[in-house]
Amino acid sequence: MTIQYLLDEHIASLYRTQLMRQAPDLVVRMIGDPDAPPRGTLDPEILIWCEIHDFILVTNNRKSMPKHLAVHLAEGHHVPGIFIIDPSKNIGETLAELIIIAGASFPK
Repeated sequence: MTIQYLLDEHIASLYRTQLMRQAPDLVVRMIGDPDAPPRGTLDPEILIWCEIHDFILVTNNRKSMPKHLAVHLAEGHHVPGIFIIDPSKNIGETLAELIIIAGASFPK
């Protein structure tokens, strides 16, 4: 499976810019992009979109996203994954981890 990331609208756009610069083959969308959910989309709808389109959500929403995920799964849905950004890490560390994870998923 090739990993695709959907960045939450509250993630700095620098993450996308740097991911695309450092890993140009990686598919990265951000909430608000023309081919992604619009800005202001509710979290449960974002999870449905990720499920349908096979995107891993990258978010900094530590507070409510785990609750929304629990409901989503209880309703019989799934998602390819959710990565909650660790606020104690700098952007370089986070980008490196996202790139390593994606790189490990590419077929050889």
